[in-house]
Amino acid sequence: MFVRITTDPAPRPTSLGELGIASESNPKVSLNEFTYKKGTEIYGEKEPADYVYQVKKGAVRSYKLLSDGRRQIGAFHLAGDIFGLENGSEHRFTAEAIVTTTVRLIKRRSLEMVAESDALVSRNLLSMTTDNLQHAENHMLLLGRKTSLERVAAFLIEMDRRLTAAGVMPLPMSRRDIADYLGLTLETVSRALSRLHELDIIGFIGSNQRQIILLDRRQLADLDLQN
Repeated sequence: MFVRITTDPAPRPTSLGELGIASESNPKVSLNEFTYKKGTEIYGEKEPADYVYQVKKGAVRSYKLLSDGRRQIGAFHLAGDIFGLENGSEHRFTAEAIVTTTVRLIKRRSLEMVAESDALVSRNLLSMTTDNLQHAENHMLLLGRKTSLERVAAFLIEMDRRLTAAGVMPLPMSRRDIADYLGLTLETVSRALSRLHELDIIGFIGSNQRQIILLDRRQLADLDLQN
C-alpha cells in the first residue's frame, strides 16, 4: 500500500464512459461484467483479441513466460484502466487477476464501429494507443539502461502517479510481481526498498511492510533520473 503525502494531478481519462461508449449512452455498445478470483487468467497469449477490458475493481498483470520459464510482467492495470486493446487479432500477453478483480468487457468490433462514426472516440482510442506505446518504450529503457535502485525508484514514481486518491492506497502486487516487472530478483527488490528506507526516502507501516510512505519525492525522482 501507499500512503500519499500530497495529491498529484489526475491522469488522463481512461474509463469506458469517458471514451463516450458506455452502454447507457450508446445503443451500439453491449457491456458485460465478470469477476475473477486471485490468480485466475482473464485471457491468454495468442488467444483471439475479441474483447477490450476495463478494471472496475481490483488489479491485473499482463505478462509473458520466457523460454527459460521466467516471467516478464509488461504492465499492471489498476482500477479504471482499459487493457487488451491490440493492434492485431491476437493477444500478445497473458492477463491475470492479481487479487479478486471485476472487469467490464466490450466487444472489440462494437468499439471499432463506434470509433468509425464518432471522431471523439476515435481520437481517444488513438491517444490510448499512443500512451501504451510510450509506456512500452519507457519500460524497455528501464529494463535496459537503469540500475536496480533506479528501477525501483521509477516503479514507485509510476505507482504514486497512478494512485491518485488521497489517504492509504492498496498496492495489490507482491514484491515478486514488482521484481518480474522490473527484471530483477526478489532479493534485489527487497534490498533496494531497504536502501530507500535507509536514505529516508520511503517509510514502512506494519510488520509486513505492505504500506509505504513516500517521504521525499524529490530525492526519489533524482534517483530515477540518474543514468
